[in-house]
Amino acid sequence: MAELIYDLDVERVSANVAEARQRIDEAAAIAGRDPGEVELLAAVKYVPLESVGVLAAAGITLVGENRAQDLEAKAAAHPGLFTWDFIGHLQSRKVKQILPWVRLIHSVASDSVLDQLGKHGAARPDLEVLIEVNVAGEASKSGVAPADLAAFVERCPVTVSGLMTMPPLAAAPEDNRRHFAALRELAASHGLRRLSMGTSQDYEVAVEEGATIVRLGSTLYD
Repeated sequence: MAELIYDLDVERVSANVAEARQRIDEAAAIAGRDPGEVELLAAVKYVPLESVGVLAAAGITLVGENRAQDLEAKAAAHPGLFTWDFIGHLQSRKVKQILPWVRLIHSVASDSVLDQLGKHGAARPDLEVLIEVNVAGEASKSGVAPADLAAFVERCPVTVSGLMTMPPLAAAPEDNRRHFAALRELAASHGLRRLSMGTSQDYEVAVEEGATIVRLGSTLYD
């Protein structure tokens, strides 16, 4: 299990952000896209509460947390400093807890979560969610099957603005291009504009295939 990162340095993180942003812009240019369409999200699962402020000092404004209790604690400790998204596996009993804090939920994938969004979503009429899709059909991962997506979107009681996927751990970034392309095609067929895909291992390929949000962790902190 990865350890928390306590030695974050503002200058190093700032330089890493600049390099990642440059690579995003270059990948977008290769695909003939506007680089401004792509958001860089810093994944903060392994950034302790007391180190989160370093990210703001390094120029990061959009962050994503995997755990409901950590999101609540970090967002409450740094009010107004970041825009927060929830990017981890979402348990239905945690939906109410995260709603006051998030712009987007990236990982809606179960009917129990839809039920909770139906019960509590009225408190956040501006809320948008992304449906997690298991494009690779991995038995070990959560996510809606592509064939079930249309019905799942129809059942969602809040605004669905896009899709998210976490493809298999790949030996090379290029290996995941087909999964990113498949998600892009699914989103287009459903009229959805957001695509959360690509992590530190493969984000340039994801951008070339249409990502509008890339979720970066180690590449920003190492």
